Amino acid sequence: MRLENKPNILTLTNFTTESGAFYATLNLSYQVFGPALHTAPIVVVNHALTGNSQVIGATGWWNDLIGPAKTIDTQKYTVIAFNVPGNGFDGSVIESYLDFTARDVAQLFNLGLQQLEINLVYAIIGGSVGGGIAWEMAALSPQLAQHLIPIATDWKATDWLMANCYLQEQILNNSSRPIEDARIHAMLCYRTPESFEAKFNRTINSELGVFNIESWLAHHGEKLQQRFQLASYKLMNQLLKTIDITRGRGSFESVVAPITANIHIIGINTDLFFTPTENRKTNLELQQLQLQTSYQEIESIHGHDAFLIEFEQLNRLLATVFE
Repeated sequence: MRLENKPNILTLTNFTTESGAFYATLNLSYQVFGPALHTAPIVVVNHALTGNSQVIGATGWWNDLIGPAKTIDTQKYTVIAFNVPGNGFDGSVIESYLDFTARDVAQLFNLGLQQLEINLVYAIIGGSVGGGIAWEMAALSPQLAQHLIPIATDWKATDWLMANCYLQEQILNNSSRPIEDARIHAMLCYRTPESFEAKFNRTINSELGVFNIESWLAHHGEKLQQRFQLASYKLMNQLLKTIDITRGRGSFESVVAPITANIHIIGINTDLFFTPTENRKTNLELQQLQLQTSYQEIESIHGHDAFLIEFEQLNRLLATVFE
């Protein structure tokens, strides 16, 4: 079993985006962990805004959830993770970020699965924008997954989320330090006032002569600038803003009715980005349609980022799905 490897590349041809942009070829990179494809149940993992296909290994971002003897056990499940084209992890970027929506990426992921001759997966799981793409994948291919697990996300971008994405885009297009400044703003959405108080409590960084919250935010901005490209940030922000499985299709009820997956929604009680109120509303609507659905919450002071922090809770909430 390989724990860390270089991305594989699929070449997709003659792809037209929702906006009408035509791409003669698009490279879709991915990594596989655990048993070889077609030898075990498959779990598709979608990464978040600054993530990538390296879900486990030395630099893996979900090592606490996925791996040998972990909740998603790579001795029992084959894990496949695609890179969003243009996220930069495979060395490629897409400058024309407005060409793409979350649905376009979901379509590319589904086409990638088809090219790999994968017609049924055990689960699709993703957090934040990755979870929104998971919703879009299920809407496009309602019988693709046995389990759909959207975490800290929803099937649509709310006005509040779109407003934050709009501000992110303004920063990315107009700031002299676009990545750093956009990241600093984003961290205010990913965490909560209570999280900051517990961590910093108005303390001073005596070496720098600033509040510790300020030095921490600056560090996060500088760290992302060193590993992320501007074009990639613009694209991922655009995808976040365009999550909406109903756009151009009709009602929510008509779009989700064909989905055969067991839907396991996991929200966060303090999420300021994808609020638990919206998650509960989605679950209620699914229940009224008599779909197989459940809703659980991570309890945390840390807000949206809790799905990357509260691993004990997340493991417990997912245990029955991956028994």
